[in-house]
Amino acid sequence: MKIVTVVGARPQIIKAAALSRAIKSNFSNRIEEIIVHTGQHYDANMSDVFFGELGIPQPNINLGIGSAGHGKQTAMMLQGIESILLEKNPDFIVLYGDTNSTLAGAMAGAKLHIPIVHIEAGLRSFNKSMPEEINRIMCDHASTLLFVPTLAGIRNLEKEGFNVKAEAPFSIDNPGIFHCGDIMFDNLLHFSQTAEEKTTVISDLAINDKRFILCTIHRDNNTDIPERLNAIFSALNCLTAENGPEVVLPLHPRTSKLLETRLKPLLFQSIMNNKSIHLIPPVSYLEMIALEKNASLILTDSGGVQKEAYFFHKPLVVARPETEWTEIIDNGAGIIADADEEKIVSSVTELLGNKGLSFPEVFGDGHAAEFICNKMLSI
Repeated sequence: MKIVTVVGARPQIIKAAALSRAIKSNFSNRIEEIIVHTGQHYDANMSDVFFGELGIPQPNINLGIGSAGHGKQTAMMLQGIESILLEKNPDFIVLYGDTNSTLAGAMAGAKLHIPIVHIEAGLRSFNKSMPEEINRIMCDHASTLLFVPTLAGIRNLEKEGFNVKAEAPFSIDNPGIFHCGDIMFDNLLHFSQTAEEKTTVISDLAINDKRFILCTIHRDNNTDIPERLNAIFSALNCLTAENGPEVVLPLHPRTSKLLETRLKPLLFQSIMNNKSIHLIPPVSYLEMIALEKNASLILTDSGGVQKEAYFFHKPLVVARPETEWTEIIDNGAGIIADADEEKIVSSVTELLGNKGLSFPEVFGDGHAAEFICNKMLSI
């Protein structure tokens, strides 16, 4: 069986590691994988480092698209992926998540009648102003096999009219829907111990014995809207006052570029002079795992980091008005605070003071990649 795997953004590279590892370990004589990197994340710290660190084979093809507006970027990806599919003629095209690379792969596969496998299907924020929401909906509706990480995702698809009990033969008109667990959980179990042994980020920051909040902010509706960015960083300033926890914030290139121009001058200076706020360059995946394992709480607008917080049994504050991972909120392990300074501060205070948080198992057993490979082969 031949598959073309399309990745473009850092989270997709990490997710692809689990599938590539499963293929290498258990299916090397039955599955040929061709990895295509669109170049959506082209910064070495956001992309290249992950292939080496996670043991993923280097991409067979790199389209080198780089940064551009949504339309231009997606169009260039569509053109490149279409050419590759025509040349390689795979049995499946495998797509992850909800980026422009996902959308371009779905459009190319559907128009060439190549069955699409969508991993992380069924997620919904119910906010169509998010580009990611449009991308994931369109990919789901163009797919032949949908691998869903949670039961909530299954329910979302059923509400949209999918037959969640469909039987083979599967097609774009009769897609197969499978509850497989979360492929990121596979990676976490695999790399957790390695992260502790092979990284020094905790000691480098001198936070070994300190309470700290791990924060990541990268979504454009937070970075590009001054009011929202100012509210988030004002909250961080407030939280670190009067012997509060420290904050570690690996800066996404977008966030780093906009801080000085988007933050009010006094707030910017205060953040720069706040020794309890560690603004650091983007970290590797293993370094991120080490930070997540040692954090007291995680504040983020990232979907992937939300899940990882839950995997590590860390309280979560979501700096968005909604989340796709509703199970975390429903179980009381997280609070949606949006970009509201007072809500962020009160949510962090509430969760840090709650010693009775529970983290029921809702993301599978850590063998999602093997399940996906076996299903593709059986079909």
